[in-house]
Amino acid sequence: MARQRPRWRRAALTLTLTLTLTIGLAALQPQPLAAATAAAEAPATADPVNTGSFRLGTVRILGVPAITVASPALDAGGDSGPEASERARVIEGNLSQLYEPRNPCTAGERVGEALLDRLSLKGTKATCDPNHLGLQGAPEALRVVLLRQPGGSRQLVAQVPGRSSPFPLLTVTEQDAAFNGLPADVLAEQWRGLLERRLRSARGVFGKEQINGRLQIALLSLAGLALLMALAVALWRFSQRALPRLQRRRAERPGRFDPLLLQLTQAVSRLLTALVILLGVAMGAVLLLAWPGQIPAAIDVLLQPLVVLLKALLLLVVAMVLRGLVGLLLSQWASHLAVSAEHRARRRQRYLSLLRVLRRLVNLACLLLFALWTVLGIPVLRDLSSNAVLASGAVLGALALVFQGLLRDFVAGLVLLLDDRYAIGDVVEIGGRSGEVVDVGVLSTELRCADQRVVVVPNSHCEQVVNHTKLRSGAEVTLLLPRSISDLAGALGLIGEELAAFGSDPHWAPKLLEPPRLLGIEAMTEHDLQVKALLITEAGQQGPARRELLGRLVQRLQ
Repeated sequence: MARQRPRWRRAALTLTLTLTLTIGLAALQPQPLAAATAAAEAPATADPVNTGSFRLGTVRILGVPAITVASPALDAGGDSGPEASERARVIEGNLSQLYEPRNPCTAGERVGEALLDRLSLKGTKATCDPNHLGLQGAPEALRVVLLRQPGGSRQLVAQVPGRSSPFPLLTVTEQDAAFNGLPADVLAEQWRGLLERRLRSARGVFGKEQINGRLQIALLSLAGLALLMALAVALWRFSQRALPRLQRRRAERPGRFDPLLLQLTQAVSRLLTALVILLGVAMGAVLLLAWPGQIPAAIDVLLQPLVVLLKALLLLVVAMVLRGLVGLLLSQWASHLAVSAEHRARRRQRYLSLLRVLRRLVNLACLLLFALWTVLGIPVLRDLSSNAVLASGAVLGALALVFQGLLRDFVAGLVLLLDDRYAIGDVVEIGGRSGEVVDVGVLSTELRCADQRVVVVPNSHCEQVVNHTKLRSGAEVTLLLPRSISDLAGALGLIGEELAAFGSDPHWAPKLLEPPRLLGIEAMTEHDLQVKALLITEAGQQGPARRELLGRLVQRLQ
């Protein structure tokens, strides 16, 4: 195993990464949109509007925030009105009636209306007309005016030609005025001018000329992006075909600039891959821009690769910090002086297995967190209803049933590591297969047999494990003596002398934990007597010691 870094350097690296992660999280922490809270409790006779905090709701036109309405978060008694979010939804619905054509009928109802109209049943066409409320028209014809209600409330309404009564939009409340820090009349006048300008602009966006112009620009942009993508794909394929040739030339006739050229080609291939992905995202954003009111969504799509990259970099830093902390803690655990030297050696052997698996778990957790964070960042998926979330939970439950074998292997792998059944370097027997443990994963264990075959055993199948090298090892040496031997006591004496000589050998004595023991005659067959001796060695030394002792015994008995 490679020499490890000094502990102080690892601790300094971990501390530096932790500080970097903390600063990054602080920089990415979103600022609150608005806050209007009271710092101390007011007397019971105080104005209830000025106590407590406000709930906020954002009103959007074409997806772009226009105004923010407020409602008291704490009910001070009496009817405090609807919540701010509910008010915002109602106001958005009222505003959209003035610029977004909506047909109240389904496709079948529209076909039925057309058939009735062909049968000369006049007067039915207004039902399925997108302008059935008389709110559509030219942008300049729209006016937003302020009306004072008998109770003193201030209401913003829309006046359009062809409609005798104004269309109500919203009511400016005292909570709105208190939150914005303006008198109600001033706030109502500001909102009136802002909504009138934004509604006129929104009407123009839904005009046929602007829609046709955007479609033409979108088609031209898509054609240009498609040509760039085709060129990038062609260059990527050329670089992929060039990589094997450069690798072969480097292996056969290495030149001076071949390594640099190979690395440059690999870098260009990766950049082209990223360019193809970015061009695909840009094409999706162009398609969104072609439809009215999708400018914020298109901007979100364009920024999504940058946001995903920032998330990936942040989680990469998190993974590095956690991996460093895991290595530091395991190093301290492996070198703890409170345990015996024998168990400390075992901990050092387990260190590599635990380090591999825990680092893999850290990588897996960060990868799952990155996937979840990325999916939740998609605007369409972020705004899913609770029913969709419950449906996704049901799908995950079904997947858990389908892949319950993998889950069982995962849990069994954690149990095996914590229970210290084996570690990398141990010689074990699992399910009739014997070999050296070369890798311990979260799902399976790899064994390399004596004939160098690699056997992959699922962790859930490792219920019964025979470990030949945990803390210490042992081996039985079996000798076959002829049953007709005349001097059995003399033969056993020679075997005992050879065992004592082997135990005092300067080369083998340090590897023996106990002197070799003669167990005596263990069995008798028709022709032979089985005599056994026991060796107890350091972990992993039982095989060479057994073969050496057996060779010496054969020579001695001859």
